[in-house]
Amino acid sequence: MRIARFSIDGNVAFGAVEGDKPDELVLDIIKGIPFADFELSGTKVPLSKVRLLPPVLPNKVVAFGRNYAEHARELGNEEPETPFAFFKPSTSVIGPGDEIAYPSFTQELHYEAELAVVIGRLCREVPRERVKDVILGYTCANDVTARDVQRREKQWARAKGFDTACPLGPWVETDLDPSDLTIQLTVNGQQRQLGRTSEMIHPIEDLIVNISEAMTLLPGDVILTGTPAGVGPLNVGDEVAVSIEGIGTLTNKVIKRG
Repeated sequence: MRIARFSIDGNVAFGAVEGDKPDELVLDIIKGIPFADFELSGTKVPLSKVRLLPPVLPNKVVAFGRNYAEHARELGNEEPETPFAFFKPSTSVIGPGDEIAYPSFTQELHYEAELAVVIGRLCREVPRERVKDVILGYTCANDVTARDVQRREKQWARAKGFDTACPLGPWVETDLDPSDLTIQLTVNGQQRQLGRTSEMIHPIEDLIVNISEAMTLLPGDVILTGTPAGVGPLNVGDEVAVSIEGIGTLTNKVIKRG
């Protein structure tokens, strides 16, 4: 099931996305929230009539860096022996079609296409064999990064946590095997990144075991799983699109921060 979060006529709701052709997609409005038992209302609205929002509002976004060997090497880093985590605040999250605001404190804004995992239930110290039980589904993410700030500062809070640095969407796909999916990113229609989730150094199970050993994960929390090689610059006016096999495409435009 594809679960979207959207607004229509000033109201916010979740809906199940139905249909195959982009111009014929409809939303069956969900009674309740997707983190508990819910029913489909049978009330349907065309996707073209709503505004898609970030598919979840996470309490926290836990991101794992250098989780693809070629990406680690392209930035002059070694492969991490254990998962390497950092945080992006909830205020960095935007949805499909929202604008990425180019911060004034960077001269080198980069894209990073990533598979995002959405947590479906409160959990802590999750054993590896139970990881699938705590996952609601998967969505596309762009770990937008101020690369010069990342190099210059000892930690990455500003480089990766600024407002609009975490586009998510377009929806959450709940029925998906994430082990070997194509990830690609385009800028203005030109391919810049192409990889597969099977190239991860540490698979999703290891990432969730690692972070849940340290902290409680809440429904709606998001785990970013790393980016393939090919990261590069974004400029004001660019349109950047992350596409993941079996999920869809997340598109955002870069504007000058006002």
